[in-house]
Amino acid sequence: MQSAAAPTERGNDIASTVVATMSQMGVIGLPRNYEIFYEALTGTNAALSLEVIALGNRPTQEQLDLIGHKFFAQHHGQGIVEHAREVLARELEGVASLLRNEQTHLERYGKVLDETSSGLNSRTAMSQELLQKIVGVMAVATASTIDHGKQVATTLSDKSSELESVKSKLEEYKKLADTDPLTHIWNRRAFDRRIAKIYNDNRGVLFSALILADIDRFKDINDRHGHPVGDKILRIIASIFQSSVHRDMFVARTGGEEFALIVEGTTEEATFEIADRVRLLVAQTQLKDIQPGVNCGQVTVSMGVCMASDADGAEDLYAKADRALYRSKLIGRNRVTRYSTIAERQGKNWMLYKKD
Repeated sequence: MQSAAAPTERGNDIASTVVATMSQMGVIGLPRNYEIFYEALTGTNAALSLEVIALGNRPTQEQLDLIGHKFFAQHHGQGIVEHAREVLARELEGVASLLRNEQTHLERYGKVLDETSSGLNSRTAMSQELLQKIVGVMAVATASTIDHGKQVATTLSDKSSELESVKSKLEEYKKLADTDPLTHIWNRRAFDRRIAKIYNDNRGVLFSALILADIDRFKDINDRHGHPVGDKILRIIASIFQSSVHRDMFVARTGGEEFALIVEGTTEEATFEIADRVRLLVAQTQLKDIQPGVNCGQVTVSMGVCMASDADGAEDLYAKADRALYRSKLIGRNRVTRYSTIAERQGKNWMLYKKD
């Protein structure tokens, strides 16, 4: 039988391996570097592991930070924004300088036109030779202005492309900053923003609902099998949630083992059916061979449902769905409870039990 200390020992082994590997590769012991090597060595992120391997034996901090920006954008957001700000300031100053230069060039061209016009008006007789000279001057001035305009247009196009690239990077960062790095679904930051939108108009309040889900006895799973196995289970359950609902339904990981679904345009009964279908799919998924020799068997989730119309705002909606979720835990787990079915009670006795 495996001893109770085994998971702790495995955790210590992983930590020691990470530190030793970083030391051998000459990597500075920064928290952001530790995070990269922990993910790479535990095998929880295959794409990251491949990129770390491709760095070779002596990666630079710049190379590691590039990986950090890519896979842990939420921890590197300030640097991305600062870089974008610098590029924007530089490019906008370049555009302003270009336009000032163009203005000066056009003013010179206008001056040539004015002087030519004045010269023509002051002469009563025109010789063919003089007209040819005037035409020549105008032709040169016009050709120069046209060429300069083309150069300005080309430069503006280049700067526009650079600015578009910055915009694209910022949009990519925004998406990454709103994405849970482990499960690749929406994170708590995105969820808080999305749930607040429900109460922006009456229709959102009337036809929206919140489903909260929590993995049953998840702490026991981590203690028995270790956190890498727990992380894989989180990814599997997130995938079940994402694939079993409509594409436009908002699915987020809001905590360690807690998930949230925001449902729009349905009744309470339909919302309950959605939650119960997802619950059943999770319960029917046999989690075998997550790691060699590891069989977690059946993993279940408890869920709580609350209609937006039963709450006074986003915070109240979350609290009431959470209360329904805990009711599911209290009466046996692996079930869905509607907030509307919970009898009002005096005091806070429903909070006496704790999440597992």
